[in-house]
Amino acid sequence: MKLRQLSFLSWLICFATATNAQVKPGDIFPDWSADYMDIHHISTGRGECVFAILPDGTTMMIDAGETGTDKRNFKPDGSRSTGEWISRYMLRMMRPLPEKKLDYIMLTHFHDDHMGNVKLSNRKSKKGDYILTGVTEVGTLIPFGKIIDRNWPDYNYPRSMTDDQDMQNYIRFVNWHVANGAKAEQFQVGSNQQFKLVRQAGKFPGFEIRNIAANGQVWTGTHNNTRHHFPPLDKLPEDDYPEENACSAAIRISYGKFDYFNGGDLIRTHTPGTWKHIEMPVGLAAGPVDVCEANHHAKDAMSAEFVRAVAPRVFVIQGFALSHPDAIALKAMLAKNIYPGERDIFTSHLFDVNKTVLGSTLVRQLKSTQGHTVIRVHPGGDSYEVYVLDDTSENFIIKSIHGKYESR
Repeated sequence: MKLRQLSFLSWLICFATATNAQVKPGDIFPDWSADYMDIHHISTGRGECVFAILPDGTTMMIDAGETGTDKRNFKPDGSRSTGEWISRYMLRMMRPLPEKKLDYIMLTHFHDDHMGNVKLSNRKSKKGDYILTGVTEVGTLIPFGKIIDRNWPDYNYPRSMTDDQDMQNYIRFVNWHVANGAKAEQFQVGSNQQFKLVRQAGKFPGFEIRNIAANGQVWTGTHNNTRHHFPPLDKLPEDDYPEENACSAAIRISYGKFDYFNGGDLIRTHTPGTWKHIEMPVGLAAGPVDVCEANHHAKDAMSAEFVRAVAPRVFVIQGFALSHPDAIALKAMLAKNIYPGERDIFTSHLFDVNKTVLGSTLVRQLKSTQGHTVIRVHPGGDSYEVYVLDDTSENFIIKSIHGKYESR
């Protein structure tokens, strides 16, 4: 009897595997399973949010923005706040996990399209003295273990940020959760130990999250060594201090041969070789990757120097404004003279007026212009696929599937 039960179980596993392999457009996106890695670029029409389920089931969210007031642009619609939609999305994707929580929240920088805006919300937390918007709402609706940002606990680089209403609200949120069991840390540039697998790390020796840059400090590519790309503040007039986008925290997620880059809102502006051109040293430190989330929504970013350094097979743009992407960025991402080979570009939203401005020659080269974009990396990291999901409802229907791509 036990043998027959075992045979049936083996058949069931094989059937499930075969069924998963036959997933097609129109089907519901299949649940994450052990040894896979899923990276979800959630389309809300209001800012950036990335949710990852790592190979052992460790969970991580990068940013959760809430900006804008035109409900016609909100996804799935304007009936809920962004924090609610994001939380519902992530809880749905957490179905196969034993615990519904975020092990890590990472905030790349302090702008409302990445963290939330108190002026857009009248929802007060029942837990602490803070408004629910973006990150603070998601972190209230879903328990989290650790939150990491570029400047905890002082929030004073390159100048004090504690007078800003959004920052005051975020700090109250962090402090309340730390007082009630969560941990907060400052992003440690160069480290590959700050974001670790928390369930079965020993099973995945080829997995790593490397902290590439933040606040102008950049990993050298050797051990945990870093160098300061920005000059000391005492050498600069205050009106020439680094801007917030340029201070963004950047990471590289590696699973076997597969590499993924996320650099928040790093920008391309200024002359290559000068200290303000932060994209170039960050790209060189990260090196070639398979998938790159476009810096700054592909607006004033994605310089030729950066694109050449990371040379991805797949770009993902989290677009939600008329300027996402701009033509200069898109042309650099597509240019074969910058780096050779095929590349596919996916964007979460492209307005009709932007399609007109960019022109049909550029637009028709995009693989998708609407929807959640999910990277599913296969066990061991040797290959991956890109799924585009419907973002107009919570049906999680697959609109298109791209790949299988072979990792480098």
